[in-house]
Amino acid sequence: MRGRLQRGSPNGPVIALIQRVSHARVSVDSAVIGEISAGLLAFIGVCRDDDAVRAGRLLERLLGYRVFADEEGRMNRSLRDCGGGLLLVPQFTLAADTRKGTRPGFSTAALPAQAEQLFVQLVAEAESAHGQVASGRFGADMAVELVNDGPVTFWLES
Repeated sequence: MRGRLQRGSPNGPVIALIQRVSHARVSVDSAVIGEISAGLLAFIGVCRDDDAVRAGRLLERLLGYRVFADEEGRMNRSLRDCGGGLLLVPQFTLAADTRKGTRPGFSTAALPAQAEQLFVQLVAEAESAHGQVASGRFGADMAVELVNDGPVTFWLES
C-alpha cells in the first residue's frame, strides 16, 4: 500500500460522505431497494487505487465514528453503540477531481468493474459486522430520500 493519500489526489482514498439520519431510503424505478430508520446514510466513492484494505478501514470508521449523542448530548456514541441502521449508496461523483475549472474530471475514479467489486465487498462486510445494513445498487439511477438528523454531515476517507 502506498503512503497516506490526500483528498483530491490522483490516487485518492475510498470516500464516504456520511449523514446522521432519522430515516433514509433508496429507490430504483420507484421501487424501494434499501431503507433504514435512525442511523447513518453513507455515500461511497471509490478511487482508482483503492483496495480491500482501504475499504475495510473505511467500514471500521463508519461503524465506530462517534456522531450520536450520549446522555449529556455530546457526540460520543457510534453506530455500533446505538445499533442504528447503515445505508450504503455508491456515488461515483464523490471520486471526481474538482480542483480545476467548472467541470469535474473523473480520471481519479476507479473503473466501474473495480468500483462495483469494492462496493459489493464493502456491503457484504458491513452486513456481517453490523445487523442493520441496506444498500443502493451500483450503476443504477437511484432516488435517495433522507431526513438529516441535526443536520450532521461528515466527509470520511480511508
